[in-house]
Amino acid sequence: MATITTPTKSVAVNPLKQSQPLGAAIAFLGLKGVMPLFHGSQGCTAFAKVVLVRHFREAIPLATTAMTEVSTILGGEDNVGAAILTLVEKAQPEIIGLCTTGLTETRGDDMERILKSFREEHPELNHLPIVSVATPDFKGALQDGYAAAVESIVSTIPTITATITAKSSIEPSPNQVVILVSAAFGPGDVQEIKEIVSAFGLSPIVIPDLSLSLDGHLGDTYSAVTAGGTTLEQLQSVGNSVFTIALGDSMRGAAEILQKQLGIPYEVFPHLTGLRAVDEFLQALMDLSGLSVPQPYLHQRRQLQDAMLDTHFFFGRKRVALALEPDLLATITQWLLSMGAEIHAAVTTTKSPLLQTLPIETVVIGDLEDFEQLAGGADLLIGNSNVAPIARRLNIPLYRLGFPVFDRLGNGQKCTVGYRGTTQLLFEVGNLFLEQEEAHSPTISSAPPHSNSQKA
Repeated sequence: MATITTPTKSVAVNPLKQSQPLGAAIAFLGLKGVMPLFHGSQGCTAFAKVVLVRHFREAIPLATTAMTEVSTILGGEDNVGAAILTLVEKAQPEIIGLCTTGLTETRGDDMERILKSFREEHPELNHLPIVSVATPDFKGALQDGYAAAVESIVSTIPTITATITAKSSIEPSPNQVVILVSAAFGPGDVQEIKEIVSAFGLSPIVIPDLSLSLDGHLGDTYSAVTAGGTTLEQLQSVGNSVFTIALGDSMRGAAEILQKQLGIPYEVFPHLTGLRAVDEFLQALMDLSGLSVPQPYLHQRRQLQDAMLDTHFFFGRKRVALALEPDLLATITQWLLSMGAEIHAAVTTTKSPLLQTLPIETVVIGDLEDFEQLAGGADLLIGNSNVAPIARRLNIPLYRLGFPVFDRLGNGQKCTVGYRGTTQLLFEVGNLFLEQEEAHSPTISSAPPHSNSQKA
């Protein structure tokens, strides 16, 4: 059981966390034909857009209600209505994801009343889902905004589109499952998860499906909104699913909503990195489908076992300092401990019930100043690109993970889940440990001489 501590200083220095609206925007970008709309100033939206573009290196659809000093004082209702009408005319979105910001939350705009008034004035747009989510910048972090957006998606769209659902051409399927994916999983992870689930004969509806929108691929035509992701038709057919798989503890709330509103049972898997975690996930898929594990995954499991044997010499007793969002922090902590490494420091962005269950002494909810003070003496740092200056000052290697990673390529396809993803993660981190040992002892062999004998 970990002790959760929060520094008492009155200011964040070199912040680690990203804002709730940014997290909500990422979740909405996993829906097809969506336009995230920030109810705030142009600066709020521009900042989020820059960070998203730098991380994914893709064109990011993101709109703003463009609040000014005057509209902030007098009220932003007209701005919301004007922005929605403009988006319908210019971009023709299938879904609008409406996120509040610190500006409008501080003012206290009643979004439920504003949307109700808009619906009454424009009944011709009643077919357009507008998913509203409260995401104040001044509290919480990226993971909170992302989870809040997913909860709003699963609680809003199946309800307001009930009449459309009845007309849907999708037939109920006994093999259909809902997969709720937390902010800890990138597009490459989602693609791997879909392939694993589909291999068991199951038909997954992934919410949100970033693997179709932010995986880094060239489209045939320009689109002002997301060209891929979970479709509106899939969202409307969620009620036909037989089970919900929630990936990441922050998805528990969304899974509970589906159970309460649609009667779909669920199970939460905190992470899918590491031999035991993937074994448990595949066992659940076996129970759901009634099928045995497909042969390719049996082979991938053997590859992972071999990789663990090859790399555990370099992980043992290594001290690792982590600066990650709670779900991802829990994932990497469990995985590193399973490989014999030690958690030298753990700093995260926001509260989560999952943190207390971690088998380490302390988790600090703080900023990168706290992280730099705690990370001294570690063998490896793991965090986003903002940790890079700290790594240079401390002269400690950095493995870039989380959001944003703007100084490395391939974030849209990076995979750290399943047997295959865990194997790749082992090699990438193991090579950093190996390079570190070589730097301190240039004559060291790249592989311990007793490794082959132990494998034999």
